[in-house]
Amino acid sequence: MKQKVALVLSGGGARGIAHIGAIEVLEEKGFEIASIAGTSMGALIGGIYVLGKLEVYKDWLFTLDKVKVFGMVDFTLSGQGIIKGDRVIHKMRELVEDANIEDLQIPYVAVAADIINKREVVFRKGSVIDAIRASIAIPTVFTPVRTEDGLLVDGGVINNLPIDHVKRNPDDILVVVDVNAPIPCDRSHVSAHEVASRESKYQEKLKEFYSHLQSINPLAHEERFGYFDVINKTISMMTYHTTQLALQKHTPDILINVSHDSCGVYDFFKAHDMVEMGRHVAKKSIEVYQNAMPQKSD
Repeated sequence: MKQKVALVLSGGGARGIAHIGAIEVLEEKGFEIASIAGTSMGALIGGIYVLGKLEVYKDWLFTLDKVKVFGMVDFTLSGQGIIKGDRVIHKMRELVEDANIEDLQIPYVAVAADIINKREVVFRKGSVIDAIRASIAIPTVFTPVRTEDGLLVDGGVINNLPIDHVKRNPDDILVVVDVNAPIPCDRSHVSAHEVASRESKYQEKLKEFYSHLQSINPLAHEERFGYFDVINKTISMMTYHTTQLALQKHTPDILINVSHDSCGVYDFFKAHDMVEMGRHVAKKSIEVYQNAMPQKSD
């Protein structure tokens, strides 16, 4: 019988692509994912998984280059965010068929934050894609989601590692994937030459990205980037502390740590590398768990 897993996936922007590799390895090692809870990118990857389209989504991510990334960005002059996010959600609806959370075979939870009512919002029913859209609404970047009496933003603001909301089953184990871990970046799965070559290409793409962004977005001046840098670092500090509190309260059976330095929040052109990173660290963490288990006697 397969070991059942209650899986929790953190937010972390493009680093969250590593969740795909971690899920692949869990399944390859014979684990059964029995429930999922996620925030932001964790909610997105978890949602795509429970909808049965993770491989399709991964294949699409691998096709992204700077031109396609720019094509997904729908700028707005709204003071609540510079990106509407409609094109991203439209593409998701093209790739996957939406479903109601309560009808899923695998229990799924996504977390957002209501900044009007100052509370956590936990999606346990309704559209999976709508829940994802609310959970990924990074403050000042994606426009928030309006509700009847609230305004929803990225769940990482309040609970970036929603261990307390994942459904637990008898005899399951808790597996947590944190893509913001304050640890050195482990790239031992690739050669030094590959790392240097990739980093050179990434830096070139990133430079082109910001140059293009400035040319087409009237809000994107140098001082504006300084502002967003402060916002990003502030959110990063908040998510770090809420994550540490969650891990102190709940001890995972398997903790899969992806370094915060593995890539930037918006480095989605690193999709291939981040999937491999997720696979690499997941294999190591699962090996530690299995080696610590009592050996069965003959």
